[in-house]
Amino acid sequence: MSALLVQGYEVVIGFETHTQLSTQSKIFSRASTAFGAEPNTQACAVDLALPGTLPVMNKGAVERAIELGLALGSHIAERSIFARKNYFYPDLPKGYQISQFEIPVVQGGEVSFFLGNEKKTVRLVRAHLEEDAGKSLHEDFVGQSGIDLNRAGTPLLEIVTEPDMRSSAEAVAYAKELHKIVTWIGICDGNMQEGSFRCDANVSVRKPGAPLGTRREIKNLNSFKFMQQAIDYEVRWQIDQIEDGHAIQQATVLFNPDTGETRAMRTKEDAADYRYFPDPDLPPLVIGRDWVERVRSEMAELPRVMAQRFVTQYGLPEYDATQLTQSKAVAAYFEATSKACGQAKLASNWIMGEVSRRLNSGEVTFEALPVSAAQLAELIGRISDNTISNNAAKQVFDALWNKEGEVDAIIDAKGLKQINDSSALEAIIDEVLAAHPKNVEEFKAGNAKALNGLVGPIMKASKGKANPAQVNELLLKKLG
Repeated sequence: MSALLVQGYEVVIGFETHTQLSTQSKIFSRASTAFGAEPNTQACAVDLALPGTLPVMNKGAVERAIELGLALGSHIAERSIFARKNYFYPDLPKGYQISQFEIPVVQGGEVSFFLGNEKKTVRLVRAHLEEDAGKSLHEDFVGQSGIDLNRAGTPLLEIVTEPDMRSSAEAVAYAKELHKIVTWIGICDGNMQEGSFRCDANVSVRKPGAPLGTRREIKNLNSFKFMQQAIDYEVRWQIDQIEDGHAIQQATVLFNPDTGETRAMRTKEDAADYRYFPDPDLPPLVIGRDWVERVRSEMAELPRVMAQRFVTQYGLPEYDATQLTQSKAVAAYFEATSKACGQAKLASNWIMGEVSRRLNSGEVTFEALPVSAAQLAELIGRISDNTISNNAAKQVFDALWNKEGEVDAIIDAKGLKQINDSSALEAIIDEVLAAHPKNVEEFKAGNAKALNGLVGPIMKASKGKANPAQVNELLLKKLG
């Protein structure tokens, strides 16, 4: 759903993303965060808030928050506060969640990405540290539910946007870009199936120019496909409700991928309902500038910085540079190919074209790519020196993909070398001109399109081996 208006309504979307941080222990205890353990084997006394226990801040979680702030151009607060967010739920053993409210650790920032060829930017409100709750299990119990507290206390960084997105396609593109960033800098493994990267979409609709509508929050979207389906359904549902004269009630809803529908889970609380107050067991989190700079110095080159370098160093368009920095593996492959062949734009075109087409078909992952950067560079070199045409190069690429040999050997075995000998081409051209006098007359009479009626037969007579540029040059010369 990419249109700006849907049935005359503007769609407004904001995101809250719960990113599980890649620490080995929990945010306030030494209990393990490993996935897949037997229920309730990784919940210690601190996670359960047993009498006499006190939380202790995990330094690694703070450093990962700093990394995200640096990656997104945010302000990193020198002093931030932890608060107790009070609510009752069976998988929250304390009766409250330790989070941040008034003063989060990461403030502001933005995420930029391309939707098609159009660059979009989503502003961030904040990213705050907090602990995860446990998990209610229903499917393995007949007539009752079970509680697994292994996740209780797992470190999260909740990333909150402004309501800047205007379509489900834009929302998915934002989520994919954020996913790329957190996995690139290594603060999260990004495993959506295991719950490491969970998105909540706040969706509302309004007539253009009207105040923001009442939002409904779609919780725990754990795949990009379901994300788009859920938002599209929710938009249509809200519009239908309004058109039927009903008011939208603020609520938390769940998406059912089996039915493709959202359903209300509970009415949506406001901040006042949680009775936030500063956690008396945790002092303010103080982050000195020297700590921030140390973290900055240890970070790898960020994707947006690398993309800008690709623009300046290799002369690529911004769109190409952004696409090539979707992962470290793709960026490294491009740089290796470009340096080997000296043709950065051609390398970009091939990686974004044939390589991506093959990868998108699901044949292999990028890590198992059968065509090495050196082989692709050699193939591009044979195009540049006019040994083969672009069409022939695709045949060579297919053979490389199927591991049929090296570039030059494939070209020779398949007889794909271009005819660059002027005398040989002229002989073919003369035969074609003699066989198509009508096209010659039409071209000389001013019909430029008649030239195409000559180029085709020449390429056919040469079995596709003629150099197209040379053919055009010789043709125009002979036709005066």
